[in-house]
Amino acid sequence: MIVGGLIYRHYTLPPFDAIPTPIPPPRPTFVFMISNLILIAKTLHVVGFVSWFAGLFYLGRVLVNHADTENIEPTVGDAPEAARNRMKKEILHEEYAATAARVYRIIVNPAMMITWVAGLTMIALNPGYLMSGSPGWLYVKLLFVVLMVVYQLYTKKTLMLPMAAGDRPWSDWQLRLWNEVPTFFLVSVPFLAVFGKIGQLNYLYLAIGVGLFCLMVWRGAVGYRKRRLEEGL
Repeated sequence: MIVGGLIYRHYTLPPFDAIPTPIPPPRPTFVFMISNLILIAKTLHVVGFVSWFAGLFYLGRVLVNHADTENIEPTVGDAPEAARNRMKKEILHEEYAATAARVYRIIVNPAMMITWVAGLTMIALNPGYLMSGSPGWLYVKLLFVVLMVVYQLYTKKTLMLPMAAGDRPWSDWQLRLWNEVPTFFLVSVPFLAVFGKIGQLNYLYLAIGVGLFCLMVWRGAVGYRKRRLEEGL
């Protein structure tokens, strides 16, 4: 439109409900990257921890079944049943020894390494874990995880390898009790991590609770053994 020799142009304003132009996301910062790495390490830590316990319990169960093969009777004499039992024990011995070795090599050991590497990565990326929450909670947790490694190595050296060679260092009852030891760590470590990190951990209550739980496990194991003896198993 021309008014007084001047040219005026009409512009149409967009409606108020128009969709705004999307704002591009900000570029990742160093702090953002560190936070993501911590979350990834935490996820792997949980995955490794769960797999580690699964492997330890499975390994213990295999060793118990291996020791149970000694209860196969009769094995002495030339009777057909004795010959079958001797062959059965030989087959089961080879199968359980191979299964225990595979569980240790494929599940237990890799899961232990993932748990340690991911956990130490979290501490390295955020050293504040050592000072946050309840006093000393992380040091106690690290101590328990070290004891789990000791349990794992002791099981391999003292039980798994000798049993694969044909020895019977412990009875099936002793192995059943030994297989319940990881339960102590399974209960203690999560409580330490959850309540310790938010500063609500009471060590006395934790000790009482874990002690009562272990007593229940012991009573259950004793009752199971008594029932098996009564049934003649």
